[in-house]
Amino acid sequence: MSLVVLEHPAEHVALLRLNRPEARNALSPELRAELRSHFLSLSEERAIRAIIVTGDRKAFAAGADIRSMVSIGPAEMMRRGDDLNWGAIRHCPKPVIAAVNGYALGGGCELAMHADIIVAGEGALFGQPEVKLGIMPGAGGTQRLARAVGRYRAMLMLLTGQPITAREAYEAGLVSKITPDEDTVPEAIAIARAIAAMPPLAVAEIKQVLHAGLDAPLDTALMLERRAAYLLFDSFDKREAMTAFLEKRSATFSGT
Repeated sequence: MSLVVLEHPAEHVALLRLNRPEARNALSPELRAELRSHFLSLSEERAIRAIIVTGDRKAFAAGADIRSMVSIGPAEMMRRGDDLNWGAIRHCPKPVIAAVNGYALGGGCELAMHADIIVAGEGALFGQPEVKLGIMPGAGGTQRLARAVGRYRAMLMLLTGQPITAREAYEAGLVSKITPDEDTVPEAIAIARAIAAMPPLAVAEIKQVLHAGLDAPLDTALMLERRAAYLLFDSFDKREAMTAFLEKRSATFSGT
């Protein structure tokens, strides 16, 4: 049985559904390897313009698989090369949307924070409880969380291990949008379809420049933005979009 199920809910949209319901979608090494394989493949697939990651109604992902970690040491952790799994998501050129219901804890919260947009059901919970197990986040849980919600809210969450609700996450800037639990995936699909209808090159440049600019001085970030904006003026899709606007018709984008 696949631990990650690939679906195509709309044109140009891929949906990856974590499939370990008996373990609340805990991120076992095998699941992470499957997720990596899908992301590497979808990153190269020109027909895909947006990717959704979700779990089920009870859990997005309730953390790492503790059974696989309880008796191992640092050498084994390094041999697993887990950063390659996370890197496939981190470096994906396509917009990634996390559709979160239920628990998004530990590695599950880190997985959600690897996305570009997070849609959360009203009952979702976000947290980094690693401290309760004598360890700490190792896939961006300290750095991404602090950048999203601020140093002081992040420190409170990390040092107590206490989760926050979807509403609290939204108010803190961690979540893009809140929906009723039953609407989380449909809303993510609607957002993905809207993105997929946009010029792919412009979408890719916006994502790349935003992420790169956040870690650069403002003047450098503005230079990156300006250069990317100018380069898009040489694309077919720019000419198509502007011509269609003037002709009052729908544009057809090719990603060139």
